[in-house]
Amino acid sequence: MTGASRGIGAGVAERLAAEGAAVALVARTVEQHDRLSGSLQETADRLAGYSVSVALVPVDLSDPEARAQVIEKASERLDGPIDILVNNAAAAMYGEVADMPLKRRRLLFELNVHAPLDLAQAAIPAMRAEREGWIANVSSATARPWAGPPFTLGTQGATTTAYGASKAALNRMTNGLAAELHGTGIRVNTIEPRGAVLTEGAEALMGGKLRPDQMETLEQMVEAVVALCDCPAEVTGASMVSLDLLDEWGVEVRGLDGTVLESMGPGKDTRE
Repeated sequence: MTGASRGIGAGVAERLAAEGAAVALVARTVEQHDRLSGSLQETADRLAGYSVSVALVPVDLSDPEARAQVIEKASERLDGPIDILVNNAAAAMYGEVADMPLKRRRLLFELNVHAPLDLAQAAIPAMRAEREGWIANVSSATARPWAGPPFTLGTQGATTTAYGASKAALNRMTNGLAAELHGTGIRVNTIEPRGAVLTEGAEALMGGKLRPDQMETLEQMVEAVVALCDCPAEVTGASMVSLDLLDEWGVEVRGLDGTVLESMGPGKDTRE
């Protein structure tokens, strides 16, 4: 589980642990971040109550040599092969395309495209051997181009373009990888939130700029990701949307600890 120190990544890790899964937590921040709350240790502390194996794998995923060791380390520390890979970590850097420097564009694609594919490539051999595996890549609605002119750009304007381009590449890479692996028992899909999930990072970027109907809860997004971690073999190569998946599959949204949320049904939003 990458990006597991906070937000969606930490939420998915907890939800999987609540289902009894052994979890490898992958992120840069072992202890407290200097700007954002959350760390690998804090996530591990929350998971301690679920009586499952938890491994910490601190790594800078922008470093190709460092991330090349992630799957091997996770397998060793969990004492078994990785059968579920959730690529959630991402660089969310926004800026005008006309003057965005090459260094930032390269970092976007390094973290949002190359890192997920490298981890998938490392996990695939063991999944092939078991003839079963799940790879869920977290994407974004910004991957879709704007129709126009005129262009309706939303609250962030055109600043999400480079980030969205990296997520569009991730969607296409996911689809192609699924096509190559079809018939092996390995499912590869992307999932994106329909609305903004105001995690620690998203709150820092967009806090106060969104209407309630432009958001969804952390529990809704997490439940959609977890559904793809146990989907049937025929569900592969798809780019899915969180609340749509919950509605179409009739998935009940639960708390991160697996308990039933009485006020929420499939995809239901309880915000006023």
